Amino acid sequence: MTERRFSVLLATLLLAFTAPALADGIDPAFDGVPVVSSHSVELATGTLGYVAEAGRVAIRDAETGAARGQMGYFAYRVPAPKGTGRPLMFIWNGGPGSNSAILHFEVAGPRRASGGQLSENAETWLAYADLVFVDPIGTGFSRPTAPEYAAEFYGTVGDVASVAEFVRAWRLLHGAEDAPLYLAGESWGAGRAGSVGYTLLKQGLPVKGLVLISGGAGLNEPVIAPSLRTALKVPDLALVAHYHGKLDPVFGTDATEVLARAEDWARRVYRPALENKAGLSAEARSALADELARRIGIAADMVDADSLTISPRAYREGLLKAEGLKLDTFDMRLTGQDEENAAPAIERYIRHDLGFATSLAYVGLGGADAGYAPDGRFPASVGARWNYATAKLSEAEIKAAIDKAIRDGGGPPRLGPPLPSVAEALDIAPGLKVLVVAGSFDSLNSCTGNAAIAAALPAPLKTAMSFRCYTGGHMFYRDQPSRFQFSKDIEAFLQP
Repeated sequence: MTERRFSVLLATLLLAFTAPALADGIDPAFDGVPVVSSHSVELATGTLGYVAEAGRVAIRDAETGAARGQMGYFAYRVPAPKGTGRPLMFIWNGGPGSNSAILHFEVAGPRRASGGQLSENAETWLAYADLVFVDPIGTGFSRPTAPEYAAEFYGTVGDVASVAEFVRAWRLLHGAEDAPLYLAGESWGAGRAGSVGYTLLKQGLPVKGLVLISGGAGLNEPVIAPSLRTALKVPDLALVAHYHGKLDPVFGTDATEVLARAEDWARRVYRPALENKAGLSAEARSALADELARRIGIAADMVDADSLTISPRAYREGLLKAEGLKLDTFDMRLTGQDEENAAPAIERYIRHDLGFATSLAYVGLGGADAGYAPDGRFPASVGARWNYATAKLSEAEIKAAIDKAIRDGGGPPRLGPPLPSVAEALDIAPGLKVLVVAGSFDSLNSCTGNAAIAAALPAPLKTAMSFRCYTGGHMFYRDQPSRFQFSKDIEAFLQP
């Protein structure tokens, strides 16, 4: 019997002993019974059998043991003899306030959304590790147990604490304490991964690796000067202008040449000017603004006269202004095209294929409010209620930071000191591995900036951290070649 056929058989046998007996009137989301089912997926190497589990884990108060929230998850595990060292990866998206569906159904899980339907994902990370897709409280099927507990979860500090507790509790409840532990998060969830990793390591849990997807490097202390980081946005924007035919060919005729020439100018001319803005004459400032505009494809009056920069929002709204178009925040190759709607297929998969037949709405799929709400007043979204502050700040300070973040359009505001993350985690576990990935057309990240950080890392961080840039946007894996390469990079990352 081949190893693959054996895994399918073992999955079926495991299901027979673990699957709950479902009956009419049983709601798995509220009765505390996870639903287990057996499946298989065809990979290039053959058939992979696995067990799927959908359920919720109570997030309990440390003092009383009372549940303050219920955090939902979808887990996929390949039956294997104990001691084989199969990695266990916890995966989430960001927002804040997003469920895990994008990573689950677009790149990592055993089913992938395409054309509004789900099909087998031959590049699933399940080939390399057991996977647990986590929906933080307020997303998916995850809920606070009472309205007064919501604020505990809908904020940066409580979010990290609750997700760290979920990982700790899930491992214990599933006897997975010995599995090599990895965390992966996208966007806001990348920062969550760094801080959750630190929290777990501080508790003594042996986290082996972090995957930070389209959300920065998790470094609270700057590795490169702010002026260089700002300057190195020029190559990224030059690439976007080249893609849309807005870049003068004198600055390059292919992507490689465009990036090289833009980076050379950014380092040699633009960065020194940014560091000496106060000393520039009016003529020099005007000339620099004109040159910057030409090199990123916009009109000179779009460059901020004081800072000699352009915000992400201003660039997205300005590059194709003459055509009446705006660039997409997550993929600047796009101009607001409708995305395929796979929500109905995902709902069917969760409730029927996986058998999680709950009446609870899966928050984040589709736009319709569902469930019972007195007077038809549904709760505001988690994102709208989020507390970004990591320290006590005045209402004026909070409002100013949020208003600036909205004006700039470069991502969520920073309020208070950053939580411990990658560097602090490495202080506890020098053997920790960190993979930082981003897409070349993402307005919220910078591949050029990441490359500069990678080159400038001090020795301990340089050993631990690796960086990858893929063609694509925030969700770069929507480009098939990038998705294939990303899965290969994940496989290599998970090797002992």
